[in-house]
Amino acid sequence: MAERTKNLLRELPSVDRLLNHAESGPLLARFSRDYVTQKCREVLDELRRAIQDGNTFKDGDLKEDGILERVRRRADVEAEPKLVRVINATGTILHTNLGRALLPRAAIEAVCRVGGSPVNLEYDLAEGKRGKREEAIEELLLDLTGAEAATVVNNNAAAVLLGLNTLAEGKEVVVSRGELIEIGGSFRIPEIMAKSGAILKEVGSTNRTHPQDYEKAIGKVAIGKKHKIPVMEDLGSGALIDISQYGLPKEPVVAERIRMGADIVTFSGDKILGGPQAGLAVGKKTWIGRMNKNPLQRALRCGKLTLGALEATLRLYRQSFDVAKEIPTLRAFTRTLAEIEEMAGPLLPRLERALGNGFRLSLGDSVSQIGSGALPTEEIPTKVIVVEHSGMSAERVAKRFREANPPILGRIKDNRFLLDLRAIFDPDDLIPNFGGAREQR
Repeated sequence: MAERTKNLLRELPSVDRLLNHAESGPLLARFSRDYVTQKCREVLDELRRAIQDGNTFKDGDLKEDGILERVRRRADVEAEPKLVRVINATGTILHTNLGRALLPRAAIEAVCRVGGSPVNLEYDLAEGKRGKREEAIEELLLDLTGAEAATVVNNNAAAVLLGLNTLAEGKEVVVSRGELIEIGGSFRIPEIMAKSGAILKEVGSTNRTHPQDYEKAIGKVAIGKKHKIPVMEDLGSGALIDISQYGLPKEPVVAERIRMGADIVTFSGDKILGGPQAGLAVGKKTWIGRMNKNPLQRALRCGKLTLGALEATLRLYRQSFDVAKEIPTLRAFTRTLAEIEEMAGPLLPRLERALGNGFRLSLGDSVSQIGSGALPTEEIPTKVIVVEHSGMSAERVAKRFREANPPILGRIKDNRFLLDLRAIFDPDDLIPNFGGAREQR
């Protein structure tokens, strides 16, 4: 056995032989020489370990052609993007694991425009000198919220961190126990407060906090004014319009909080607002100005792609005749059951044909969730396609749909696989492609 192992190891070609082989030409035409060299070394190392472990090989596996084929397959896999398009039929509209809000078309176009060329990110074209990075965002936010000033950072946790560090480093911050929540990725509000340098002072209970609780600790909005203490309110998701007009649960509107007297209001750009991930802060000029001068602001600032997408989204709120149709998040929230059912009618037989024998499909009633920490428990009536198979479990059916290109993600309930239609705008998205190259849009 030892002699056989030595002979097999001697059969392995060197990296130089592989790189000089005729079959390496197509690889070197697609990838850098350094990259191909690294992949050749990796494959040779794996083959050496396999030989030493006593594995058997087919004819040609240890020849240059066979080894280079392994290198090609590995390079092809690594060339595929890791972030791929998926179809969200889970019923969670703002799904954190799937990237939350879909950008409006105007925002996507803005990303392409600013990403593909130099832009006046921090350049004043009128004066011919350095300008302010967030100027366009601030102007729109002031119009939309009635605040005196505004700024933007890379997410809402960053906005909270920046606000707390600016207003309360080394000082006590009074917070209702009901607001000491955990947000995405197991981050907790008290932990963010600790990193900001603020000292947490809890008041009230987890389900109820009264004005007198704040009064005792010196606190909120009108109470804060009385005691000349700045009041900062984090809305988490934050809405620029009253979504209850569409029959949805009431969510705090940023402009309302400003009118109530909050000094700083923070909220997200990528939840109910329906734009890119960003943290927005609006409020009094004094406090926003201090936030902008905080050294943390530079560490937390947004790049041009985010600012371009955010400006386009905010402009829709400012100028659109029907913002609920132009922003995909709001469109998903406000679609009628009749509209969803009309789409489902012709889709069912098409999907049955695509899936083949053994599958049974039916249309059912269910509920979607808003999700993503915005209104996570709030539900909206929806229609679902129930997919069952006589010889497959619901888990196996779900796996089958995940194997499509692009993957189609649904949910399992009562041992049945469901495709929720509320966030599906193009019925073709639910016709699975089980072969060929993965679709990219």
